[in-house]
Amino acid sequence: MHGLGNDFVVIDGRERPMRIDGATARAIADRNTGVGCDQLILLEPSGHADARMRIFNADGGEVGACGNATRCVALLIGKDATVETNGGLLHVSPQAGGATVDMGAPRFDWQAIPLGYAMDAAHMPVGWEELVDPAAVNVGNPHVIFFTADTDAVDLARLGPIIEHDPLFPERINVNVATIEASDRIRLRVWERGAGLTRACGTGACATAVAAIRRGLVQSPVTVALPGGELRIAWAPGGTIRMTGPATHVFTGEAELDAFA
Repeated sequence: MHGLGNDFVVIDGRERPMRIDGATARAIADRNTGVGCDQLILLEPSGHADARMRIFNADGGEVGACGNATRCVALLIGKDATVETNGGLLHVSPQAGGATVDMGAPRFDWQAIPLGYAMDAAHMPVGWEELVDPAAVNVGNPHVIFFTADTDAVDLARLGPIIEHDPLFPERINVNVATIEASDRIRLRVWERGAGLTRACGTGACATAVAAIRRGLVQSPVTVALPGGELRIAWAPGGTIRMTGPATHVFTGEAELDAFA
């Protein structure tokens, strides 16, 4: 499945549970010797939701949230549902060709991001070359957002991994570079932690929209245009984030799990 080109292998283990670890996820995600994907998604039974969703990046690391994958899971479940993740409980509503997801409330405290030491996460006094004055938001996983005159002019393939692995971010970080195009429109590129440059990142769109609304740069709801397409993000201070966008089922197949051991 994919959401705006951010692609996933989704394994449905709700009725037949299976063990997936980081090494297996990394082998499946390999585009040369595996199936190939940005993230592997494992659905499992949940004791207090309709399903539990585990998310493994292409490097095998497990993360707490993925907005594009959540829309895909909503499409797979096929009805309004609650989904348990390591980042919290999400509410999903499938629609024709996509879904709306309540992503929960964003977190802004430096310890919740987390950052390596105390600072104002709304205007961080740090920078990397031309990328300065970022904001940080946790939306189930950590994001840092830079606002720039032209996101396409930033060498994100080079700066992304430098910022991701900076000691300021003890759990690493997703790097967002955004350009405000109108009071209700943002253009965005994302270096995704553990996956690299991506055509779309749902949590990145949410974090960027929230940071821009907090700074008074845009008004909710806002359209976030990524290389893979557009998402609609709505948020008001004190509330939860609602993300609406497409999700696509590409194919269904079978594989021998032992082949990826």
